[in-house]
Amino acid sequence: MTTIGLISDTHGYLDEQVFEHFKDCDELWHAGDVGSVKIIEQLQAFKPTRFVFGNIDSKEIQWQLPEHQFFTLENFNIWMTHIGGAPPKYNPAVKKKFKEQIPDIFVCGHSHILRVLRDEKMNNMMYMNPGAAGNEGFHKVKTLLKFTLDNRKMSNLGVIELGKRGAITR
Repeated sequence: MTTIGLISDTHGYLDEQVFEHFKDCDELWHAGDVGSVKIIEQLQAFKPTRFVFGNIDSKEIQWQLPEHQFFTLENFNIWMTHIGGAPPKYNPAVKKKFKEQIPDIFVCGHSHILRVLRDEKMNNMMYMNPGAAGNEGFHKVKTLLKFTLDNRKMSNLGVIELGKRGAITR
């Protein structure tokens, strides 16, 4: 059993509440637009973290992080990338890759729109976008996702709201 904390689009801002909400996670996934090397270092020091880079990330970050993560965890095939689109309008590069193999779980960021759903047309693949956790963008509320994977079962899926975008936290 593995508990995952899913975050995206921090854009150089890491809300301190993330550490409290993700304290019992086994690992974290960051779906791109990290925004600073400091965030990479903070998250890696806190929990094992899988990252992908996003379109706003500097060359320095792009040299450290992959554009795509393909991995297997708890018998799920997982693909994480930043710009994925959303069902049924996936990014053309994503559609092309889906012709080779459709993952069980597809994770992306970029849109700043929180969305979790099954795509029945893609072998009932789980589509996950945690929205945005940073202060940059058009989203009104900063969001995260947290869930558990256990031998091909997903459970305890929850949305975490960190407050309004741009709000000062203490």
